[in-house]
Amino acid sequence: MPTRAPGGQRKRMNEAEIITEPLGGILLTPQGYHMLQVELEHLTMVKRPEIADRIRESQQHGEFSEDNSELDEVKFEQAMVENRIAELKGMFGNAHVLEEDQIPTDRVGIGSLVTVNDLQFDDQFQIRVVSSIESDPTRDLVSNESPMGTALYGHSAGDDIVFEAPEGKKRYKVISITR
Repeated sequence: MPTRAPGGQRKRMNEAEIITEPLGGILLTPQGYHMLQVELEHLTMVKRPEIADRIRESQQHGEFSEDNSELDEVKFEQAMVENRIAELKGMFGNAHVLEEDQIPTDRVGIGSLVTVNDLQFDDQFQIRVVSSIESDPTRDLVSNESPMGTALYGHSAGDDIVFEAPEGKKRYKVISITR
């Protein structure tokens, strides 16, 4: 489905762009969707009842004085949990879970597992490009909005990329792209 690029040139949209335009929502990998579902279930089935029990316990012990900092902490935790539950439900209402065949392997897109080589240190590693909602650099899940994700997005195996990272300019070579 071609569109017009700046300057009137036609460009070919990748699958993720085709999905994003009509739906206007959040793209999630199947793994990211599952992790968010597990988090929502934990918050609603475990954390919410635990907090309610702690509040009831405080009520039974007559600990509802105005200077009860423990109760204030529990109420703050309750507010945080309820906000996160609402946030997750909102995400699910606006999310599109990518099917495996919608994750591109000919170029980097959301869901792509990318093997790159750091050209400065000759160090090869893998990252998965994901939406910012499911990014977790400690698990090698890189946001498509991060400097590295933005630089990789749309590139193919064999391409060299250069981008500005917080610790300075980085140069990588895309080795392979898989699902």
